[in-house]
Amino acid sequence: MPADRPPPAPVAPPPSDRRRASFAAALTPVAVPLPLMVMASVFIAALVVCNVIASKFVTIELPWLGTFVVSAGVLPYPLTFLVTDLLSEVYGKQRANQVVVAGFVASMFTMLALWLGDQFAAIANSPVDDPTYFHVFSKAPRAIAASMVAYLVAQFVDIRLFHFWKRVTNGRHLWLRNNASTITSQLLDTVLVVVVLFWGVDQPGWFADSPHGFDWYAGIILDTWSFKVLCALADTPFIYAVVHLFARYGPTEELLAWQTAPRARV
Repeated sequence: MPADRPPPAPVAPPPSDRRRASFAAALTPVAVPLPLMVMASVFIAALVVCNVIASKFVTIELPWLGTFVVSAGVLPYPLTFLVTDLLSEVYGKQRANQVVVAGFVASMFTMLALWLGDQFAAIANSPVDDPTYFHVFSKAPRAIAASMVAYLVAQFVDIRLFHFWKRVTNGRHLWLRNNASTITSQLLDTVLVVVVLFWGVDQPGWFADSPHGFDWYAGIILDTWSFKVLCALADTPFIYAVVHLFARYGPTEELLAWQTAPRARV
């Protein structure tokens, strides 16, 4: 009798089929948990608001910590990194990346709406006339563009670093992966947004050629990043509390997968 032959190895579908299957899966209606919707809503709202108010700079005085000169957009922006860390911990990397993409789409729509509002003349008795509208929102598209460049890079870096530290610590030390990923990505975000926002505004060329001087921009970067670091440290108890609530009252797919999956070595 002929020797038994092993069954043929399964053939992987070509990349085009995998892309179609992935796109079809993305369009498939699924039940979205209410906490996920709330966190995604907070993320998108904070992102859109910070882009609109980013052109105003304010002074924040914190007792025992000093005075910080930051953009008003910095005030709600740390919430976006808190939310992505929560999403990564509770719902997984894929869900967090999806919310980041949704935030990008919302910001692009905001920029389009602001531009569209400037294309039509205000009526005679409009509470906001054309010069006022232009003065308030003329820098918003540039602020949004600067924020989006920094946002996409920093958010994806934050998510990747968060899961890197989760693997390194074998799922322990939530405070470490929360702060290590956020502090690093916030520095990257701050440098990128200042460079894109102010490049060539005062004078074409590098910051040293501008009337403000390099020290002014370095001070803005340092103050903004320091304030974000303080926010990241301050939200650590909150992220512990939220993750504890999820683990106690409703384990999600990420928590269940992490509890049952074998630990990979790094």
